[in-house]
Amino acid sequence: MPIAPARRDNAVDPVTLLPTRVQLLERITERASSSAVAPAALVLIGLLRRDDGRPLPADGLHRVAGLLSASTRSDDWLARSGPTEFAVLLDGAAADAETASNRLVAAVAAAGVAGLTACAGIAGLSPDTSAGEVHRRATLCLTAARSVGGGRVIRYSGSRR
Repeated sequence: MPIAPARRDNAVDPVTLLPTRVQLLERITERASSSAVAPAALVLIGLLRRDDGRPLPADGLHRVAGLLSASTRSDDWLARSGPTEFAVLLDGAAADAETASNRLVAAVAAAGVAGLTACAGIAGLSPDTSAGEVHRRATLCLTAARSVGGGRVIRYSGSRR
């Protein structure tokens, strides 16, 4: 009997060796169920380039992933969310995640990659909000932050958290 190939969408990101968006959404779903008693927030870190706008080379992405990993706490959970996005699942309320987000955005700016900055979007988890909706809210905030420019952190405030 032939062995079914491994699902590609669950593989680690080949450049950064971080979990993928699929695993991120699964982790949000798991964590959201206990977020009423132990708050948590999703932070999306988006990279911005001031130069020609070409994709960041693999070595730059790898360097940023390493710096983000070094800038997170041991109980934080880091993943690759998109071509130019990283996600961090943090324990604590969304309002408290702003401090961590500013630290992560500063770490990207200090990465030593010419012309590279970052922004962040934050959304709180709740038991009654789907993982997809939490991700959508954080993406909405990240998009708004990117429109303002590097170094900006915006938290979703339309929810109860």
